[in-house]
Amino acid sequence: MVSAKVGFFGIASKTARFPQMSGRIALSPEQLDTIDLDVELDARRLQAGDSVTLARLKGKDFFDVERYPTVRFAGKRMQMTGATTAMVAGEVTARGVTRPAQLAVTFRDPPARVTGRDAVELSARTVIDRREFGMTAYSAIVGKKVTITIQARMVPN
Repeated sequence: MVSAKVGFFGIASKTARFPQMSGRIALSPEQLDTIDLDVELDARRLQAGDSVTLARLKGKDFFDVERYPTVRFAGKRMQMTGATTAMVAGEVTARGVTRPAQLAVTFRDPPARVTGRDAVELSARTVIDRREFGMTAYSAIVGKKVTITIQARMVPN
């Protein structure tokens, strides 16, 4: 599950969820500075707390899901910050715009023990500026910084 949380009126927040996600991860215990992490979200399945917010998020002012049905994170470099924590450098693509992003990742099990036979479970977090992706509407009431949280369990094929 992936969620995106943004400030609203400066005193509250709104959260959208992307329940449909696919992706892959490749890790090598011998080379933990390299990762192949690719997560794709189906923006058409976006969920929000109310129908008005949902319509706006799916519309042209925000995700424009008719033209851009997916959101993607692709990471290639990883820096371990602890036995189960790391920073993954990559790129987020939304609305046809690609920008660099850093994911703070926590693995359930240490990546140094990855065998390739077991599922890899992780949680990750990053903050993006929605304006960099052309989402500039409602700037007086909707915050510019969006906190993205990923909870994933990736199973080997």
